[in-house]
Amino acid sequence: MYDFKQFYINGQWVDPVTPRELGVVNPATETVVGTISMGSPADVDKAVAAARAAFESFGRTSRQERIELLEAILAEYHKRKEEVALAICEEMGAPMSLARGAQADSGDQQIGGALEALKAMPWDEKVEGARVVREPIGVVGLITPWNWPMNQVAAKVAPALAAGCTMILKPSEVSPLSAYIFSQVLHDAGVPAGVYNMINGDGPEVGAPIASHPGIDMVSFTGSTRAGIAVAKAAADTVKRVAQELGGKSPNIILDDADLVRSVRSGTAMCFHNTGQSCNAPTRMLVPADRLEEAEEVARGVAERTRVGDPKAEGTGMGPVVNEMQWTKIQGLIQAGIDEGARLVAGGTGRPEGLDKGYFIKPTVFGHVSNDMVVAREEIFGPVLVIIPYEDEEDAIRIANDTPYGLSAYISSGDHQRALRVASRIRAGMVHINGAHLADMAPFGGYKQSGNGREWGAHGVEDFLEWKSIYGYDA
Repeated sequence: MYDFKQFYINGQWVDPVTPRELGVVNPATETVVGTISMGSPADVDKAVAAARAAFESFGRTSRQERIELLEAILAEYHKRKEEVALAICEEMGAPMSLARGAQADSGDQQIGGALEALKAMPWDEKVEGARVVREPIGVVGLITPWNWPMNQVAAKVAPALAAGCTMILKPSEVSPLSAYIFSQVLHDAGVPAGVYNMINGDGPEVGAPIASHPGIDMVSFTGSTRAGIAVAKAAADTVKRVAQELGGKSPNIILDDADLVRSVRSGTAMCFHNTGQSCNAPTRMLVPADRLEEAEEVARGVAERTRVGDPKAEGTGMGPVVNEMQWTKIQGLIQAGIDEGARLVAGGTGRPEGLDKGYFIKPTVFGHVSNDMVVAREEIFGPVLVIIPYEDEEDAIRIANDTPYGLSAYISSGDHQRALRVASRIRAGMVHINGAHLADMAPFGGYKQSGNGREWGAHGVEDFLEWKSIYGYDA
């Protein structure tokens, strides 16, 4: 049982101003595995005061000092990585193979990426007669989601430290255990008091006060588009910078010259990865209309072979969704797809056979979907794939762009130049051609209602910097 009821403020573990506890539920067993405290605006005030005081010195540290700090954090993180993986498995149900791999490994990736960016990026340049310099924006509020808990925490904290900012982190109260361990890592690595502060809590009592606080210069938020809009509105009165990574409904265009079987298999598996709880998941598969039935059968096979069950059991391919609220929401959207007349190819409502406890979802595939159906428009955030037929390349591009989101897209083609041509017409921040993976130092983020700003590598550090022009610098 995790007893994580204190907050980390000004270099110390402290009790909340007003005690209010919350149990952390393991979604595979529906049992409480830990307890945290829920914060309040008073706790935010304490953390902001500590961060503002610390910025006076930390904001003036040298590049080398911050490099050494990030190196120390990376070394401490390696010592605790297995502990982080177990916490992720228990707090949000990721299978241990995924929790150890992509989930816990993302901490290394993000800390290392910020470190390499810090070493390489120029901090000043000469423009005509002026010297243009980069400076830390100040005190930043970081609000992170539950679906990739370590990735999103590290993707904000590490670049903020690299930039010379001080910060207040509010991790998701749904998956707070790994963030608590990460806070212990930063303390043990010697992060100066007040530079990093962590408060658990919900959106109304901690998230909104962070977004609206006049002592915070910037908010970086990852979560749903609905919540992102609320954060932006709360931040508007203080004219602070807001960087957001929000929802997605990513198209996966399988062109008529692609290896259809291979592309459908990999695309379906990617949709089910992390139980479909990824903002950039390829959830809308677009296939040539004359090969729709073939694509449906291939996707059905992937769904039926996906092993759903105990995240700690060897060979489990998919765990539960994160909590009862998400389970209920996804059940309703699957039923909506059935009611709208989409063809249920695999899965459906209810738990998978043999599982009578835990928030498990059947890997679900819908075929004969039109892009105006609810299941094609809404971000389901579960293992639900929709297959949409298209008539020709132009129709595929039209359907792909017919969404309020623009985070990611996927294209399969036997002609690389054709794939590049189609990629140039997709309104999304990231495009994967023929299964290409994300690159650690390339910018992660989207267009339209998928947010603004970018994370990862040098682009992630840039979000936490201001530009200053100094005229007469060389006089």
